Order: sequence, then C-alpha cells, then structure tokens
Amino acid sequence: MTPDTGSLDRLHDLVPPPTTPWWPPAPGWMWLAAILGVLLAYLLLRGFLHWQSNRYRREALAALARLDAGDDRAFAQGLASVLKRTALTAYPREQVAPLTGAAWFAFLDAAAGTRFAEGLGAQLEAAMHASSAASWDVPGREQVLHETRRWIREHRPPLPGEPRA
Repeated sequence: MTPDTGSLDRLHDLVPPPTTPWWPPAPGWMWLAAILGVLLAYLLLRGFLHWQSNRYRREALAALARLDAGDDRAFAQGLASVLKRTALTAYPREQVAPLTGAAWFAFLDAAAGTRFAEGLGAQLEAAMHASSAASWDVPGREQVLHETRRWIREHRPPLPGEPRA
C-alpha cells in the first residue's frame, strides 16, 4: 500500500524557531551606544569646564553677599573692589587696570549692558569718597548693588583669538 500524502497521520506540530536573544545586541546597537556614550562624555566635560570657568563669578557674588551694609563708605569701597577684581580676572590686566572714572563705567556698560555710566557709577564714586558720616540713599544703593550683581553675571569676556577692544 502506498502511503497517502494527505493523510492526517503524517501531521506534526509546528516547531517555532528559538527566540532572538537580547544579548549580545546587533553591531548597529553597539555603535549607537558607543556614539551616545562619547557624546554624553563630551557634554559632561563641556559642562564641567563651563562651570569651572565661571568660578570667579560665583566667588564674586559670594564676596558681595559678605559685604557689610552698615557703613556706606566701606560698602561702596567693597562694591568697587569686587567689580575691579572680577574685571581683572575676566579681562586682560592691560585693558582693565588703568581704567578709572567715566572710562571705567563705560567699560562696565559695554561689557554687560549695565547702567553705570548713566549716574550709578557717579553715586558709587561719591559714596566711596564721602565722609563716613554721609548717608547713601537706599534706592541708589540698591540700584548700584543690583547693577553690580548684573554685571558679574552677564559680562562676556572676549573669547580666545577674538580681537580685544
């Protein structure tokens, strides 16, 4: 007797293929993971370097917070000192050190868009050179302090290779 090819006796269960393993991944996923790892390391390094390069700003803001607001003259001298030290850190000494008066305030305004040349700088100078008994009006004092903080946060030193003004 010839076997019937359509007989149900010859029917077998289907055997599914083994599942695809999760590990090791395909080479394309390995390349993608490596590229993402390098990109993440680059971004972390860049962020750390940016944070480190702004250390002087954090220190200047901390010095502002430590200033004693009781004595007007000492407070004004402290503000001026913090401004000058911060500028000397961020800009070349030859450019910043000789600046005084109106030229100094124009430099501050050009570097961060502040308003020292519009009279706030004159208030700061007057408070620095006034006798200790003289009183500095509170709104003017707060404006100068606000502009000092703003200058410290927003000034942009020249990039390497950029022409200096």
